[in-house]
Amino acid sequence: MTDDRRARDLGNRLEQLKVASGLSYDGIGRKVHLSKSAVHRYCTGLSVPREFAIVERIALACGASRDEMVQLHRLWLRATAPVDDCADVKTVPLHAHIEHPTPPQPRRIRFDRFRRWLVMGTVTASAAVFLVASTPGKSADVTGDPAEQVISGPAWTLPAAPVPSKLFGVTINSGTGAMPSFRVGAVRFWDSGTRWSEIQRQRGEFDWSAPDRLVNGAEKAGVSPLFVFGSTPRWANPAASAGPYSDGTAAPPTDLADWETFVRAVADRYRGRIEAYELWVLANDQKFYTGGVETLVDMARRASVIIRSSDPKATIACPGMGQLWTAEGVSFYRRFAELGGYDHCDVASVKLFQRQASDPPETMLELTTSIDRVMHEVGAHPKVWNTGTTYSVASQPRLDETTARNYAVRFFLVGIYARKSNLERMYFYNWGGTKIPLVLQPVGGVPTSAALAVDRLQSWLRRAYSRSCGRGNAANLPENVFQCDFTIREPDRTYDATIRWTDKGTASVVADRNAESIHYLDGSIKAVQPGDTITLTEEPVLITAKAVAQR
Repeated sequence: MTDDRRARDLGNRLEQLKVASGLSYDGIGRKVHLSKSAVHRYCTGLSVPREFAIVERIALACGASRDEMVQLHRLWLRATAPVDDCADVKTVPLHAHIEHPTPPQPRRIRFDRFRRWLVMGTVTASAAVFLVASTPGKSADVTGDPAEQVISGPAWTLPAAPVPSKLFGVTINSGTGAMPSFRVGAVRFWDSGTRWSEIQRQRGEFDWSAPDRLVNGAEKAGVSPLFVFGSTPRWANPAASAGPYSDGTAAPPTDLADWETFVRAVADRYRGRIEAYELWVLANDQKFYTGGVETLVDMARRASVIIRSSDPKATIACPGMGQLWTAEGVSFYRRFAELGGYDHCDVASVKLFQRQASDPPETMLELTTSIDRVMHEVGAHPKVWNTGTTYSVASQPRLDETTARNYAVRFFLVGIYARKSNLERMYFYNWGGTKIPLVLQPVGGVPTSAALAVDRLQSWLRRAYSRSCGRGNAANLPENVFQCDFTIREPDRTYDATIRWTDKGTASVVADRNAESIHYLDGSIKAVQPGDTITLTEEPVLITAKAVAQR
C-alpha cells in the first residue's frame, strides 16, 4: 500500500458517507465552514486534513455513527503517519497532499462529540495504533502505552490582566488624515499614501504630505500609529517587474543601502510620534515580496538597528506573514523564524483572516494555534499582532448588516480568546474603505452598526481584566458556545462578567448563581435571576454578576 492509497482510503470512506447523506460538496461545505473545493479534495483523497477535527466535522454533517467515526480516525492516522511509521509504505505519494508543512507532532486531538468515549493510544515505532471505546463506569482494556488524558476546563486560565485599549485597532485606508469617529485604540497606515514608492518617487526626494496628515490626525485623536514599510520604488530595482501598485515593485531593492536610507528618513522624521513600525507589509506573498527569506532577515536586521538608534522607544514589528492557511505560507514564516528573524523585532506581525469573509471569525483560532506551534518549535516567543487580511478580501461578497455587526465584534473577541497564544493586538482591515465585505465607516461618513457594536464592546471592557476563555463541552457549555471571563474593576465596585456567544446557531444556558444582568450590543440591559434560561445567539452578550464588597 502506498501513501496516496492511504489518502484515497480515507477519501473513499468520506465519499461513501457523503453519498449516503444525499448532500453535495457545497452543502457539506456550508455546514462545516469549508469551501466546496476543500470538501471535494478530502472526499477524493487528493489531500488530507492536518487536523482530525476537520474529518470529524464532515462526517458529523453526513450523519456518521460512532463506529464509522472510529474507522475514520484509524484511516486518518494512517494517512497522516510519516512513511517510516508504516512498514508496508515504500513510496512518497504522487498526488495526495497532506495539509501540514511538517510531519504532525504529538498533540492532544479534540473530539467534540466523542471525547468521553474515544481514547487514542500512542503510535509506537512499529505503527501499532490502538483505538479504545470506553463507557462511563468501565475501565478501558488498553494494550500498550497508557492513553492520553482527557482534560475538561477552559481553553486557558491566566492571572487577570487588563484588556488593553490598543487591542482594538484598524488599518487606515485613507490619506486624508481623518480618523474613526468611534472608539479605537490603535491605527495602522497602509493603502493610505504611505508606501515607500509613494513617499520616495525619486532617489533623494521625499514627499511627506500623506504621512504628515496621518500622524497629525492620529495625535489629535489620541491613538497610537503603526507605520508599514513596503512597495520598493521602481528606481531602486529597475529590472524587477511591477508589483500590485504601478509605482512600485515587490522585489527588494538592488542595493540595501537604499532601504537603510529610507528607513532612517522615516524614523528620524517621526521620532517619538510613531509608536511602532511594521518592517514589510506582507512578506510571504509573492504579490508583495519576491525576494529570498535570507534577504528579508537582513532587511529586518538593518531596519531594526536604524530605528532603535533613532527612536529607542519605538516598537518594531517584524515583516507581516500572511497566507497561513497554506503550506507555502507557513513554510516561509517558519524559515524566517529559523534564521533568527524575530531576534530583530519586538513583535511578530501576522495576518489573521477567515478562508472566506462569510466564515465565522472563530475559524481564525486555527491559525493562532498553528502560529503558536511554529513559534514553540523554533524557540521564539514574541508578542503577536494581527495586522491584516488577505489580498482577495475586496473581491468577496458583502455581509448582511446583522452578520457584519456580530462578526466585527467577534473579530476582536478572537483577539482576547487568543491571549494564551501571545496575541496582543487586532488591526481590522480596514477603516475608510467601502469595497470590502464588512464596512466600519467610510471616509466622511458615519459609523455603521458594526462599528457602533465594536464601540459598545470596548465600553463593556474599559475596566475589564481578562481571566479565562473556553468553549464547548470542555468548558461545560453547549458545543457551539464560546465564552471569556472577566473581572470588572470600577471605582466604587468590583464584579465578575462573562461574554458569551455562539459561532453558529443558538444555544441555551442556565444563569449562574450570581448572575444579575445581560447587556446587549444595542445598549439594552435585561435583569436575570440565577437559574434562568439564557438563549445565546451569534450576537455576543455580556452577563454580569452581583458586585462584591470593596476591601
